Amino acid sequence: MSKPILPDCSQAFEVDENVSSAAARRPADAEMSRVLKTKPVRKASDPSNGIITFWRHEPLHDVVEPMLDHVIMTFPAGSVRFERRSGRTGASGMTRPGTVTIIPAGSSSRWDIYQPLNVVHLYLPNATLERVAREADIAAPIDLLERTAHPDLVTSRLLISAADALEGNAALDALFRHQLTDLLATRLLAAHAGSSTPSRPVMGGLSPKVLCRAIERLRADCDTDVSLSALAADAGLSRFHFCRAFKESTGLSPHAWLRQYRLEQALNMLQDTDESVIAVASALGYSSQTAFAAAFKKLTGETPSDWRKRRR
Repeated sequence: MSKPILPDCSQAFEVDENVSSAAARRPADAEMSRVLKTKPVRKASDPSNGIITFWRHEPLHDVVEPMLDHVIMTFPAGSVRFERRSGRTGASGMTRPGTVTIIPAGSSSRWDIYQPLNVVHLYLPNATLERVAREADIAAPIDLLERTAHPDLVTSRLLISAADALEGNAALDALFRHQLTDLLATRLLAAHAGSSTPSRPVMGGLSPKVLCRAIERLRADCDTDVSLSALAADAGLSRFHFCRAFKESTGLSPHAWLRQYRLEQALNMLQDTDESVIAVASALGYSSQTAFAAAFKKLTGETPSDWRKRRR
């Protein structure tokens, strides 16, 4: 007989986690593919940093086995009935936008989801969580708490933006994912690790010399490594502190700065040259004319062809 369904939140009982040895654990993307019996609609993969996936899957009645990675999920829209059991711990309720569910690395639980579901997943290696904790001066413990349909609008919106904002430009997409993954890890440590985040001293921006070097790298050709790791290494800072200092100096995150710069390049090429739209897209590192047109329209409200016609 099913447990009663709660209208607004999950119903939780005493926790008894089933934690396995690391040797028996699978990567989260492999285990989720096995359980959901389909492929993700979208996937942005950077296994050393974190993997973001968007799924549409059918009703589910299965056990999620222990995984190497932490799994954080949120639900873009709609409400679907679910039940989750881990050892002697049980929860039942409805998935809802603005909530998050967390499966800590190494835990296992039985899931019953009674309708098709849209869901965004982040597979976060524990090494990423540990690195961000060190860089942000966040004290132990860093073990994530198990959560089920837990209200957290901030984390939910960050996850959905991470799944929605990929533009088909390798450099921009990688930089965006790295920034968002670090931001999500910081948020998880603050809100879902059982300890409060200490207040951090406000740090200033980058020195003029270091800022110029970072901007030179961002302005370089499309083959240059503009990853967050490369930018931070050049500045002699951690990724966490580089992002904070760069935004303090420019008013923009590294991703937002590079996105704006690429748009300015596109506008100049469309106005001042006779290069085709597909040639402009290729020169700026977009995977296709369609991806470039979609990103261009998102920023300007017009397609590249329409903008060019209006300006000439």
